[in-house]
Amino acid sequence: MAKQAKALEVRWDRLTAPALRTLARQKSVVIIPLGATEQHGPHLPVQVDWRLAWEVSLRAARLMQGRQRAIVTPAIPFGMSEHHMSLGGTLTLDYATMAAVVGCVVRSAARHGFKRIFVLNGHGGNIAALETIITELTIDLQLPLAAGTYWQIAAPSIARILEHQGGVLHACEAETSMLQALSPETVLPLKRSYRTPLVPGLSAIAGVNPGVYRWQQLSTRSRLGLVGEAWAATPDKGRQLLDAISADVADALSHQELWTAPI
Repeated sequence: MAKQAKALEVRWDRLTAPALRTLARQKSVVIIPLGATEQHGPHLPVQVDWRLAWEVSLRAARLMQGRQRAIVTPAIPFGMSEHHMSLGGTLTLDYATMAAVVGCVVRSAARHGFKRIFVLNGHGGNIAALETIITELTIDLQLPLAAGTYWQIAAPSIARILEHQGGVLHACEAETSMLQALSPETVLPLKRSYRTPLVPGLSAIAGVNPGVYRWQQLSTRSRLGLVGEAWAATPDKGRQLLDAISADVADALSHQELWTAPI
């Protein structure tokens, strides 16, 4: 029987400095998971966003072996979560602080010789800011930096698995299912009432043109602190989602043109 190849370590924190220097010379991709620590309704722990970003990053890095070596830094567990503050349990950053934290981690990796650096986001409140941060860092460092949010990368796959939503929302069918698969002991019993219909964006106000932006707390849209159909979650859906999302992220980051196309 053929001997199975030993899986390569993908966690930055488990590697030595000399090993990381070697990986930099080998054009390895550094994945930086970015999330949030914020309320996720009455049934989920506040770790959801950073935990899922980190889990998907680790799984994707393992799937990339044989195509493109990748390593995953510890997750950044805080993000821009001001819109959750009125519901409790939330620790938030402002834009300047998040830009500084992400920038310091990216610059540190770049100073060690890594040229392929990707920030994998797991929190909707980070999306707009992260695009600006990566743009500024790309111009400054002149490196092909990239970023993406896992549910945007894997949108078609997610839509095929979910039964009551078109995509990932907040403390919803998707996030609840994935936490049930990963850490069932952290998910409290679900009730049929754990649902809030999707509104077209956190800033949507009834009767106002949806092209107009206005910031609001999530609590103006959901007294439960969730958006979507949490009651419909199952561990089996969670396992399917994690597998599909991780595969899509791995495929995206293994695409060489992502790293070789001109800035």
